[in-house]
Amino acid sequence: MTDLTTPPRQATPSTIITLEPDATGPTEERIPKGYVPTVTLSAFGLYLAIFAPTIGGLSVKIQGLVGLERAPLHLGIVSGVAMVVALVVQPLAGRLSDRTMSRFGMRRPWLIGGIIGLVIFTVCAGLAPNTFWLTIAMAFASLFGNLAFAAQAATLADQVPEAKRGGPSGLIGAATPLGILVASVMLMVLPTDLLRFAIPALVGLVLGFIFAFTLRDKVRTLPPTEKLNVLQILGSFVFNPRKHPDFGWAWLSKMFVLIGYGSVTGYLTLYLGVAYGMDTTQQLAFNATANLIAVGSLVVFSVIFGFISDKVGRRKPFVMVGGLMISVGVLIVAASPAIGGLNLILVGELVIGVGAGIFFAVDQALCIAVLPDPNDTAKDLGVLNIANTLPGAISPFLAGVLVIPLGEILFPGGGYIVWFVLSAVIAIAGAFAVTRIRSVR
Repeated sequence: MTDLTTPPRQATPSTIITLEPDATGPTEERIPKGYVPTVTLSAFGLYLAIFAPTIGGLSVKIQGLVGLERAPLHLGIVSGVAMVVALVVQPLAGRLSDRTMSRFGMRRPWLIGGIIGLVIFTVCAGLAPNTFWLTIAMAFASLFGNLAFAAQAATLADQVPEAKRGGPSGLIGAATPLGILVASVMLMVLPTDLLRFAIPALVGLVLGFIFAFTLRDKVRTLPPTEKLNVLQILGSFVFNPRKHPDFGWAWLSKMFVLIGYGSVTGYLTLYLGVAYGMDTTQQLAFNATANLIAVGSLVVFSVIFGFISDKVGRRKPFVMVGGLMISVGVLIVAASPAIGGLNLILVGELVIGVGAGIFFAVDQALCIAVLPDPNDTAKDLGVLNIANTLPGAISPFLAGVLVIPLGEILFPGGGYIVWFVLSAVIAIAGAFAVTRIRSVR
């Protein structure tokens, strides 16, 4: 492991490359040796650390703190606050690392600091004695995790020539479902809340450090030509939908479909406890099986339909079909207690996974095709990424604070079903919103 207190020597893999103020992209036409495997492992480690709480760890811990009946409200608050932090931090973190003038590089300080902070506060979340401190810990874990994510994502443009980015991007993308699967298994086999939070985070620390300390990071030797001002910061969060309606519809479509997609993931464990009387051990075991089915089908169909979409030269029909299939899968999960029981939930997860695979395979390509300004792609991608993050900020508050409690009042025992039905309707609206896009077939 490289010692950061000593400047790397020219012959080592962590050689630092000088960067002029406005230079972008890699300085060589080949990918640095070791970059692809280490960044892929780092992405997997970060996703593992993040997903372990969000796909079940938090809901199980909160059940232990406040009980199953009050868990939706507290899960909504804890998850919602963490995602609001991510929503604010994500668009800014990349810009901050772009402007960093540390002798250790532009990205390395943010990677190391972000990973350390993520691990510390994730462990604190595992130890939290009540939901107040759990909320604080998860908010800081989200802050530091997003600092690390942004710096890691920026290294792809730094290190890899544009013509060669497809392969590394695919491998990094594969780290997401793999992180979900391994996190599900860890949640099932680890016996305590602390271990469910700490072990995935420590794996993320080790893999992230391997990447950070071997990265041939760039060093900015001169300050940026423009100072970061308030208008630039605010501009990271907004765009003009009247001026760019296609981008607006693509943004709205993505956000609505992702609300539907995330509705089951965030609340399946609590739903199993309420609708099927499962204890937390049974919840986590079933959750692992459900995630295996959903993620497996997502990976397979995303690969298949990405090629099919390229072949036929169309995007909108695939995005629409994917969004509609996600909504159907959510409705199947909602109907499971009345019709087919637990096996029907697994069918619903399969349908959700297939729909998500079709959607994710094509949606990003469609969104990139309608970006407003080719000279400000990074900023527009940051705005687009808000559509990825905002559902995670809205859904916990909407579900845990409003829909599920109100649904329980109106339909005793049916609060979760009301939430699933509502999120499915929102996903349907997102699927049809894509038809309003005019510049892409």
